[in-house]
Amino acid sequence: MAKSKTVSVPASVSSTDAELRLDVLMHLSNLPGVPGQEDAVRDFVLSELEGLADDVRVDALGNVIATRTGSGKGSGKKKDRRERVMVSAHMDEIGFLVRFIDDKGFLRVQALGGFDTRNLFARDVTVHARGGTLPGILTPGGKPVHIASAEERKKIPEVKEFFIDLGLDEAEVKRRVRVGDMVTLDHTARRVGSLVCGKAMDDRASVFMLLEVLRYFRKTPPRHDLVAVFSVQEEVGLRGAHTAAYGVEPTVGIGLDVTLAVDTPGVGPDEAVTRMGEGIGIKVFDSSMISTRSLVDEFYDLAEGQGIRAQMEVLAQGGTDGAAIQRSRTGVPTLTLSLPTRYIHSVVESVHVDDLRAGVDLLVAYLE
Repeated sequence: MAKSKTVSVPASVSSTDAELRLDVLMHLSNLPGVPGQEDAVRDFVLSELEGLADDVRVDALGNVIATRTGSGKGSGKKKDRRERVMVSAHMDEIGFLVRFIDDKGFLRVQALGGFDTRNLFARDVTVHARGGTLPGILTPGGKPVHIASAEERKKIPEVKEFFIDLGLDEAEVKRRVRVGDMVTLDHTARRVGSLVCGKAMDDRASVFMLLEVLRYFRKTPPRHDLVAVFSVQEEVGLRGAHTAAYGVEPTVGIGLDVTLAVDTPGVGPDEAVTRMGEGIGIKVFDSSMISTRSLVDEFYDLAEGQGIRAQMEVLAQGGTDGAAIQRSRTGVPTLTLSLPTRYIHSVVESVHVDDLRAGVDLLVAYLE
């Protein structure tokens, strides 16, 4: 990998290293990895973890579980309390599986995760076949705009109406592709002003933040035991975090994920959920969990005391690994830290550098 590009942050703003390895984030964004086929992301995470944890393992479902043992040294009222903190960020991205090959060689797909099909018209995709990758074009069936009626132009297609054109005849397609092969949307991550933009920022941006937290503690251990989980199959039901939490048995759980930053034209301020550049989100509620109130208060007070920008988040729909941790065994005190993100579940998901920094800083401050 090329030498890391960095973004400097004034020392007064950040308690951690004043650099963000944004090339690592963009590389993570570019990697393919739909639910159940996160291999490329897992391999990269394992390479990044070298020298950062006391124990690293991969469980039966494919989660990466890295443990950094805490020192147990604290001060004040909580000096005798040493938590086992599970922090989980998921490696998988929304994508597709090949579900059918028709008699003309066109592929039909099964969605893995929630898509707004308005974002899927005429998309470049890659089919990850056994013999190598194949470029393709994803688009819905139907007439081009030149010959479509007014009603046909208004229609929003369902996923089942989309097909992939590989530019190959039926025999060649069936020789090289099989049902179940992974399909990912193509997009190369890039900087856009203060934003980092690309596919799969949900949730590779959180994977990146968790790696940065471990990098901060590479020489001096945290006070609490940190069990960093890079989970699988979140987009299809929080599956990896469920099994990981059962095995880890944490005393505190923290989910790391993205959330909506709908601070763009056409949306009222009451629906923004979070706003870009205003800090990491401290989740109060989503449709999968209500964060443990004492943790919400503790993280809010910690952010305020440390001068770390944070904002409270209430999300009407959606869920994160935090919900899976919270419901594990007899229950775990849990909250989720949410990274404000524009254009979620598209190939131009965008996160703000300052919010990334705030998320790393707040998690480090808690673990210290």
